[in-house]
Amino acid sequence: MKLEIKAIHYELPEDYQELIEKKIQKIEFASDLIVSLVCTVSRGKDYSLEADIHFRWGSVHHITVNNFDLRAGIEALSEKVGAKVLKEKEKIKDRTK
Repeated sequence: MKLEIKAIHYELPEDYQELIEKKIQKIEFASDLIVSLVCTVSRGKDYSLEADIHFRWGSVHHITVNNFDLRAGIEALSEKVGAKVLKEKEKIKDRTK
């Protein structure tokens, strides 16, 4: 799984990059199913966090979280990404039966 973290109009501090990497480790159980995961952080009035998950069977899912607190936004995004990956993994498991 290839992980890419980008910041748009914003310099993302190193500790937040490490926090994102740490949170993404929770989905290592499905790393064989994911080709790449692109996380994008942008800042306006609040923080906008987006994740694009590219699965090996061609499916792409886009998840967006807006939050005034960056740390809380990262937490929320990682929860949503984990739920989506688990849901897709279950779908594939059901199809292969």
